[in-house]
Amino acid sequence: MRRLGRHAATNPVRIILGWVVLVALSLALAFGAFGPGLFSLLSTGAPSIPGSEAKIALDKLEDADDSPEAVNLVVTGLDLADQDQVMDLMAGFPAIRESIEDLPGVEGVQDPFASPQGPMDPAAAPYLSVDADGFVVRADLAEDIADAEQKAVEQRLREVPDALGVAGATGHVSSTDLLAASVLDQVKVDLLKGEVITVPISFVVMIVVFGGFIAAGMPIIGALASIATGMAVVWAAAFAIDIDSYIVNLLTIIGLALSIDYGLLVVSRFREELGAQIPNYRAREGRRRRDPAVVAAIETTVATAGRTVLFSAITIAIAIAGLLFMKAPLLQAVSVAGSAVVLLAVLSAVTLVPALLSLLGRRLARPSPITRIPVLGRLFRMVGDVSHEEGAFSKLARWVHRYPWPVMLVIGAILATMAYPLLHVQLRSNPMDYIPDASHQRAYLDVVDEKFPLLQIPDIYIVTDASAADTQAWADELAGDPLVERVNPVTELTDGEHLITLKLAVDSQEADALQYVRDVRDHDPGFANWVGGAGADMHDFTEAIVDGTPWAVGAVIAAVFVLLFLMTGSLVIPFKALVVNILSLAASLGVTVAVFQDGYLHNLLDFRPQGGIEVIVIALVASFGFGLAMDYEVFLIARVKEYWDATRDNDLAVERGLQKSGRIITSAALIMMFVFTGLIFGDLIVIKEVGFALALTVLVDATLVRLLLVPATMTLLGRYNWWAPAPLRRLHERFGISEH
Repeated sequence: MRRLGRHAATNPVRIILGWVVLVALSLALAFGAFGPGLFSLLSTGAPSIPGSEAKIALDKLEDADDSPEAVNLVVTGLDLADQDQVMDLMAGFPAIRESIEDLPGVEGVQDPFASPQGPMDPAAAPYLSVDADGFVVRADLAEDIADAEQKAVEQRLREVPDALGVAGATGHVSSTDLLAASVLDQVKVDLLKGEVITVPISFVVMIVVFGGFIAAGMPIIGALASIATGMAVVWAAAFAIDIDSYIVNLLTIIGLALSIDYGLLVVSRFREELGAQIPNYRAREGRRRRDPAVVAAIETTVATAGRTVLFSAITIAIAIAGLLFMKAPLLQAVSVAGSAVVLLAVLSAVTLVPALLSLLGRRLARPSPITRIPVLGRLFRMVGDVSHEEGAFSKLARWVHRYPWPVMLVIGAILATMAYPLLHVQLRSNPMDYIPDASHQRAYLDVVDEKFPLLQIPDIYIVTDASAADTQAWADELAGDPLVERVNPVTELTDGEHLITLKLAVDSQEADALQYVRDVRDHDPGFANWVGGAGADMHDFTEAIVDGTPWAVGAVIAAVFVLLFLMTGSLVIPFKALVVNILSLAASLGVTVAVFQDGYLHNLLDFRPQGGIEVIVIALVASFGFGLAMDYEVFLIARVKEYWDATRDNDLAVERGLQKSGRIITSAALIMMFVFTGLIFGDLIVIKEVGFALALTVLVDATLVRLLLVPATMTLLGRYNWWAPAPLRRLHERFGISEH
């Protein structure tokens, strides 16, 4: 690491130019300069598990479905019980139908006014609302329809309500493409909104921390470079694996947060080392490219802070890599792309940021003019990055030394109380939940769900390898279950295969619905069958995660334990860190359940409670949150270890380590919390949940855990913090991670 620091200090221009080229190429690739852009490669479908029963049922259904793609219009605000209005509609609608059929790419139009009987024809029932206030028009599309032609069809359908000549008639147009576009468009809006909010706020916080604009800009530059290259990584990954649309927001924000986090630590340590290298802090040496003091400061910075951020990135990447043990391709995609984004963040922090610091040199050792402003100067002295070995955080550590048991018990009780709602968590996995509440597509789905039961997406469908009579007999049997609200007429898929579709009396994501899926699968009707649909997808997706969790948790714990041992030479600190981090993570997830499942703060955060937490949120927050918690553990323990090696006084090491790292931990946590809070301002519920949970994880971990609980446990353990059996001590002496 020290050699890497010297290289960055002596070759800054080459490194910066290399990053400029890399960023430019990354942006060109991500935004489609050489082919399809990132957002055109993203998927929006339900997460599926290859080989699962739900996936087999879906494949059979899609193979047998030869119906064309369609654009649907739902019209409401009518009175179809008024015979005069019905007669007017039957007289005028043929011209409207013809205007749609004449559009390029339209193969046919279906509506309730096509037959001589009009709405009285039984075949028209699926297209009529249950309370006779609206109807549906379906325009079937050709397979080779062009995008522009499809947009023309959508626009013509939007004009139909006005063409009816009925006051109060309104309409909503929908299709598979429009549903997907509503999510993708919201992803773009939320991504822009989040970064517009978080980057300026982060910059302001760093101005306060560093006491100047120039130093504050270094982590931001590194973060922007990391975001650009991270988008290119996701773009490349999207060619090989399906990546859900909202994952881009999450990975981009994670890259931004970690880049700022790591850049903050590197710049802060550089200023500390530069101050130690230059006896006169205000020395007017000017900017020198190979100033020995600057080179030495960067070498030491990369050897210490660079080692810390590298170690932190490895632990976070390991936590994310645990998702590879899940059978869900969505989580495996997050694991691969997320690990790459984390490593890019640390690469930026240990190469680009030191190169920029080398060019600026001693200018960063001079107090900024803004520190002479009375209020700002006082604030900088309180929270600035250049701190002595005595201060507010060392005083806090001494206070904890006096009351370790009360502190540990009180903080433990608070975290346990926060985690309590996890005991009644209800998991969900329904892509329809992702449709923004304020969108036309959500309005369309709500109207269909309320007024057009025969057009609703079935909660469960069953593909049978049986005759129509046998399938119908089983469908009649299923209809007698109190959990079933409606069984639709059996339809034929292919020779020998038929389809049963069910609407449940409960939410398809509820525990009763999942149990019903299990009961149907366990039942033997005397012929082969495959159960699919939203409830079955949820069941199989959750089961895949549960099956992979022991392997993922075991691998992550083992890897992190080994890494922390190599860093500290202790067996106690890794064990303590794992227990504390799991408790911290459980507390954050518990509050997330209370807010998003139970509905607390739903008005303040502007969302509609779904009655559960997206299962993907639990998986993502568990992996990323654990990694972030370990991030701050590494920041703190790295400085404590330095003083332990120098003094062999545990309490003094905790005091000075907390004093040196406390300001950086709290400042980095504040910035990261703002970054994740930017996700809460989006409209996608899954992104809101992830943003809230990660922001809370960082807040809880950087305050209650790192500033109070960890010092309390280290006080109680004393010298045993650093215990390891003699053979392992010798192993650490040989293979332990050091600054060199």
